[in-house]
Amino acid sequence: MDLLAADALGADEVLSQLDTRIGGLTSSEARDRLVTFGPNALRSHGARPWTVLARQLHNPLLVLLVGAALVAAVTGDRIDAGVIGVIVALSVGLGFFNEYRSEKAVEALHGQIHHDATVLRDGRPVLVDVVQLVPGDVVMLKVGDVVPADLRLAVATELECDEGVLTGESMPAVKQIDAVTGTHGAQELASCAFMGTIVRAGAGTGVVVQTGAATAFGQIAVGLGQNQAQTAFQIGLRRFSVMLVRVAGLLTVGIFVVNLLLHRPFLEALLFSLAIAIGLTPQLLPAIVTVSLSTGTRRLAAKKVLVKRLVAIEDLGNVTTLFTDKTGTLTEGTITFDRAFGPHGEPDDRALLLGLLCNEAVVAEGVAVSGNQLDMALWEAAGPNRVKTGSWSRVGMAPFDHERRLASVVVVDPDGGPLLITKGEPEAILSRCLDVPSEAQSFLDGLFDAGARVIAVATRPAESITAPTPADEAGLRFAGFLAFVDQPKASAATSLRRLAALGVVTKVITGDSERVARKVCADLGMDTTTVLIGSQVDAMDDDALTAAISTTFVFARMTPEQKSRIIQVAHDEGGDIAFLGDGVNDAVALHHADVGISVDTATDVAKDAADILLLDKDLGVLADGIHEGRRIFANTMKYVLMATSSNFGNMFSAAGASLFLPYLPMLPSQLLLNNLLYDAGQMTIPTDNVDREMLTRPSQWDIAFIRRFMSVFGPISSIFDFATFGILLWVLNATQDEFRSGWFVESLATQTLVIFIIRTRRIPFFRSRPSTPLLVAICTTVAVGAVLPFSPVASVLGFTALPVEFLGLLVVLVAVYLALAELGKHWFYASLARAGAKPVQPLAHRRDRHTRHIHRRAARFTQLGTVPKRTGRPRRARGPRKKQPSSR
Repeated sequence: MDLLAADALGADEVLSQLDTRIGGLTSSEARDRLVTFGPNALRSHGARPWTVLARQLHNPLLVLLVGAALVAAVTGDRIDAGVIGVIVALSVGLGFFNEYRSEKAVEALHGQIHHDATVLRDGRPVLVDVVQLVPGDVVMLKVGDVVPADLRLAVATELECDEGVLTGESMPAVKQIDAVTGTHGAQELASCAFMGTIVRAGAGTGVVVQTGAATAFGQIAVGLGQNQAQTAFQIGLRRFSVMLVRVAGLLTVGIFVVNLLLHRPFLEALLFSLAIAIGLTPQLLPAIVTVSLSTGTRRLAAKKVLVKRLVAIEDLGNVTTLFTDKTGTLTEGTITFDRAFGPHGEPDDRALLLGLLCNEAVVAEGVAVSGNQLDMALWEAAGPNRVKTGSWSRVGMAPFDHERRLASVVVVDPDGGPLLITKGEPEAILSRCLDVPSEAQSFLDGLFDAGARVIAVATRPAESITAPTPADEAGLRFAGFLAFVDQPKASAATSLRRLAALGVVTKVITGDSERVARKVCADLGMDTTTVLIGSQVDAMDDDALTAAISTTFVFARMTPEQKSRIIQVAHDEGGDIAFLGDGVNDAVALHHADVGISVDTATDVAKDAADILLLDKDLGVLADGIHEGRRIFANTMKYVLMATSSNFGNMFSAAGASLFLPYLPMLPSQLLLNNLLYDAGQMTIPTDNVDREMLTRPSQWDIAFIRRFMSVFGPISSIFDFATFGILLWVLNATQDEFRSGWFVESLATQTLVIFIIRTRRIPFFRSRPSTPLLVAICTTVAVGAVLPFSPVASVLGFTALPVEFLGLLVVLVAVYLALAELGKHWFYASLARAGAKPVQPLAHRRDRHTRHIHRRAARFTQLGTVPKRTGRPRRARGPRKKQPSSR
């Protein structure tokens, strides 16, 4: 059914035309329709081997090299061409193996993330993965839900939806069930709820009309594609790669032209130049980064942390300030009902009964399957009191929202008298009550001081009220308090100390009362000298708030808008901000943070807004994530510095030697083999240990630092290469094959062993030890390079056995090189310290937030594998017109 047609029809007619009923489809009907219409998916995640292989081959230099090798084979140089082909195949295979393994890890990661909707199946509410929704399903909506498909509403109780992801409008749209005639605009589709929008107030029930890419949101998400805007880390990688490619391009063209001027064979000069270019370009950098990130995700997944975007690990490592909710991070997060109190503070079960009657938990077969934590805790803890609600009947309801902080119901008591029951924030209830006992406020303060979470209950007669509105929530009679317990977490204090050791400042930002927040934070040793409350934040301009944030660690009674403002102001002041939240009122702040963090039990909108999902809400796990992010960045930089020092120096030496030697210093196949062995040794860098001082602060890409590093260590490498040339030519009188063999062994040894110098600012081995895999891989690489000239394949590769005296001189030469590199390292970092550390300017990486929100929202509608084409015939959705979002 076309969505516009559904909007024009009554709800009963829509149910009839979709061959469904208000009680929902049966399970067998849903299975059949899933086959017909396909999954309700906009994204797919899966490891596709052919796609990974295509990425390895998507390298113009590689294609040129293979083409030139084929020409060489045709013209008679079949041995060299075959050797080049084998080496290229091994290089491609190495990249494929590592990237495919990483994609499999990502696939497993996404397999653990599920998003559910409350759906009526077989006449009862059940939780169904949103990907499994089909046209005709009946979906129940509550505050905080992300609408899982395009729905025609059948029930709407004070229902409002935030449609900003579609329209760019900041004001929520009011929904109704009456059919509306008309053809345009969101306001004229008020009887429909659209996929990807957020339920901001009220509740409702609707029938699924369109799913997947046929929805209004689906068309926008599919149009954007799967590639998200780049982060600062990705931009840094790109800039570094572009810098090296430019240098390689200039050097390669120059070498090719000079070799032609020296009357070298055209094909030989071309192959040599291309081999130099491949040696200079950071081919393995994407694989190193992907392996590092996927290894990090596996480590974090084992600690119950799911990373929705691989590069979010790097973002997490840059965090300097963490704003976190109190519940579940500093407390156990298991909210249990404690006691009910009457108006004067006396134990009173009537307040509990009223709280059960004014309850929004969704119950199936006597079990609360969804709803807010407090309502579910009441339902589960009430025990026999639930029986007393059976003789009461509900007439109407005004659901909870974060503006009123209240919920109300109209019920009919067993004697037939209608009663309005209002439940919510104590301050909001007391302000609406008549004749509140004088001791009520002091009793409430005592509960807060003890760290209890409290809601209040009040009533009034409701003779003429059937559908309560906010205006009816006045002139109430106070009925009592309901107290809940959420104990401080035993590990919280240790976790806070770990974060502090990582240079992360932790601040608590909560909707709870000032007294409760102060009590919990003080018990954990946090600074509670100053506690800012929401009304104080509203009275401050941005300059005053900036000053207050720097000295305040606890923020209480915060609204969603106030949380978001605090995050934005803190971000504008500098540093990377993380926010951990799990409620509807946390979603906006999660979007504005550099790293949004939520938990698996959070509301749909909070999980969608987050980059990282915790299966266990624990600050200690966050400390692990920050540690892992910084470790990955540090190890990635090791490869970058290797590529810009020894590797660059060796390729430069090869280019220089070709200018004065009567022959090529290395054959193209030997250069490619050298590069392959070097790359294989570097693949273990992601496993390396990282010095403690590299983890105590975040790091940023600094291209200027990399260029300075290249200008120091590149020449050191080249100096020893030319020293090797001198020894081979003038001391040992080496032949052509001996020269190539000797320099192959020396260049491979120096450019790989120097990782032990570059990987740390300390004295290697004595003050900083490499990981065992890195140590074994590097030593193996050097050994293979040293043995090749003596192996049975030496003649095929153009090598020959080396004089014993050269091997002795080689050991001395490598030892002197490593010693000089170590001295150069200390001089380099000492000169930087003397010059004074200049702050690294953050890369301009602020993404278009509207596009970012669409990508994040679309990610919930993800399935493994490809999204199959539908065999049904859904029409194009007609939804709200998309307005250009403001720059804000």
